[in-house]
Amino acid sequence: QEQLVESGGGLAQAGGSLRLSCEDSSGVFSDYAMAWFRQAPGKGREFVAAITWTGSTTYYADSVKGRFTISRDTAKNTIYLQMDSLKREDTGVYYCNCRRAALMYYHGAFNGREFWGQGTQVTVSE
Repeated sequence: QEQLVESGGGLAQAGGSLRLSCEDSSGVFSDYAMAWFRQAPGKGREFVAAITWTGSTTYYADSVKGRFTISRDTAKNTIYLQMDSLKREDTGVYYCNCRRAALMYYHGAFNGREFWGQGTQVTVSE
């Protein structure tokens, strides 16, 4: 059964750091690119970062480039999002995602089936 489980959210001060984890508990997504999205209060869900199934290539939204790092531990079927230099506008619910496709499908619109975790709250205060 496909299941993505996020953890690691919480409260941080601006300029601080948090690390999110997303476990693919059944390993069914191990051959595909995976990604993080986020949704701020009152806004739509937006792309944050994606990584290939090997972990060798990454792709970031401009808003987080240079501050966030996505990584992958293939042995643990887990991806991570290291968030540094946090800003208040990083506040939101962060979701793990898999489209059962290559990294290129995180560029632009996607109309296929997607799998989501339950989300983890990140709150950044001044």
